[in-house]
Amino acid sequence: MKRNLLAIAIPALLAAASANASIEVWNKDGNKVDFYGRVKAANNITDRGQKGEGDDTSARLGMSGQTQITDSVTGYGRWEYEAKAGKNSDNEVRYAFAGLNFGDAGSFDYGRNDGVLKAITAYTDVLPQFGGDAANNDWNVLSNRTKAVATYRNNNFFGLTDDLSFALQYADNGDNSNTFREDRIRGESREAYGANIQWNIFDTGLTAGAGYAQTSNSNNRQSTWATGLKYDNYNLYLGANYFQSKFKDVLAYGPTHRGNYKTADGKVRGFELVAQYGIDLEVGRITPSLAYVQHKVKADGVNFVEDNIRYHNSGFSSPVVKYVSLGATYDLNKNFSAIVEYKFNLLDRDDYGAEKNTQNSRGHGTKPGTKDVLGVGLIYQF
Repeated sequence: MKRNLLAIAIPALLAAASANASIEVWNKDGNKVDFYGRVKAANNITDRGQKGEGDDTSARLGMSGQTQITDSVTGYGRWEYEAKAGKNSDNEVRYAFAGLNFGDAGSFDYGRNDGVLKAITAYTDVLPQFGGDAANNDWNVLSNRTKAVATYRNNNFFGLTDDLSFALQYADNGDNSNTFREDRIRGESREAYGANIQWNIFDTGLTAGAGYAQTSNSNNRQSTWATGLKYDNYNLYLGANYFQSKFKDVLAYGPTHRGNYKTADGKVRGFELVAQYGIDLEVGRITPSLAYVQHKVKADGVNFVEDNIRYHNSGFSSPVVKYVSLGATYDLNKNFSAIVEYKFNLLDRDDYGAEKNTQNSRGHGTKPGTKDVLGVGLIYQF
């Protein structure tokens, strides 16, 4: 029977996709398998070539399962795949991990999974089309999905209270920091570790969270800490987070005036604010959204540019991301939504973020990425 599981699951998936928010294809003798998916047809419209401009259509398919091993131990796994159909038709395995849940003693899993700080940055990663800047970047450690992570989670503080949860994580891979040129040459692995803690403040709808993560290499160390608050009650959602990442690179390229290699230190600080309110309509539900996002880099004589380093004798301080977002999500039902979002880009042409935001990764001062962007789309999910 187990060998025929996929033969049963796929036809059931296709037949039931239009009727369910998630499809249970197997539930017998303590074994359960669900399939889920999403198709997003979207486009980001602007009058000048910038990163992320144009077609943003994609499709995702995922599977989650669990099996009862004993009365107190459950095995589980998750897999999710995304195929992009726009001009950058890249494919990605978003999740692939398996683990054991020991009830009040917590759970342990290993594989490709969210970094431990994603639980905090997710407080503001709720915009209709854009957002997620605190997670999807090169400077925050363990803030996005990453490979080869071992994670321990406890969601009820050993059974004492459902209001307190925490997680511990170790990663043995190269996804956890800015990819400096030296790492590629020396072939170093960016091992990292981190933790988070979250407190659901009684029954108020308010949650507070904090987390810390850093890489283990002492010569090229990178660290991130993040805090966040969210309120979700009575159709109102409010989210806020603040983070800071520090860089230390003692083998940076570029000799000083004395002919010695200099130590490069830098910081990226950022905060994000979002407010949303759900309004029930005769058909469906509409959720207007307003957000403000600002990240700023401050470097001591060094400019971090993706996989390269360029020196400025006096150092510099410049916004990386800065915008106001106004949008809405219209859920016609639990399976189908329409989204619209307008990003008011507040970057100046001389800001570091404007250069980084150009279509050409090296950037050109003649066409900096300072233009507003309109995102529109339709989403079908099950």
